[in-house]
Amino acid sequence: MPAPQPPVPESPEAAPRTKGRPRSAAADRAILDATRAALAELGWGGLTMGDVATRAGVAKTTLYRRWPSKNELVVDAVASLFDELVMPDLGSLQADIEAVVAQFAELLARPESQAALLALFAEGTRDRQLRRRIREAIVDPQKRLVRQGRAAAQARGELAPDGDEAAAREEVDIIFDTIAGTVEHRVLVSGEPITPEWTRRFTSLLLGTFPVPPTG
Repeated sequence: MPAPQPPVPESPEAAPRTKGRPRSAAADRAILDATRAALAELGWGGLTMGDVATRAGVAKTTLYRRWPSKNELVVDAVASLFDELVMPDLGSLQADIEAVVAQFAELLARPESQAALLALFAEGTRDRQLRRRIREAIVDPQKRLVRQGRAAAQARGELAPDGDEAAAREEVDIIFDTIAGTVEHRVLVSGEPITPEWTRRFTSLLLGTFPVPPTG
């Protein structure tokens, strides 16, 4: 086990929670980083709140004040990884999708990401409440990328404006599931690389399934 880090001070300038003590962004980052490291090394069953507190250099009371359970802690530790993903505006829907797929593949290629996701998803199959938290904290927020990409493509005239709000939401869900499911399966299940050529072919197939009308 790595040597305990010195305690992370709780900054007085940190934004307070709904009531009580202020939170420290530095402490939060240290805890989430330590959680993913512990998952990669010990797996779900071996991870304990006490070990995470020791690795992060914080008191157990600090940890429990922020996350009352291991489930909540691990979900947030994984969710924070996906905050790195951004939808660029590169001038075409094809280029935008390729860029997001490359970002996602790079994220999944990290050992800590693989260990954390696989452990979380495996546990989620046995815990309905955890599965709901995964959807609320990880899956649903990332659909913003699809919505942003669609909005940019519509502004460029590549896609027609949404005519029906309910149908648009359903299409966002399908597109997200298609991209995320395919990339996760290739990296985490098949163990195959995500190369630029593969990304181009996948994106072309995707856009053939969801046709982009010609501009002009």
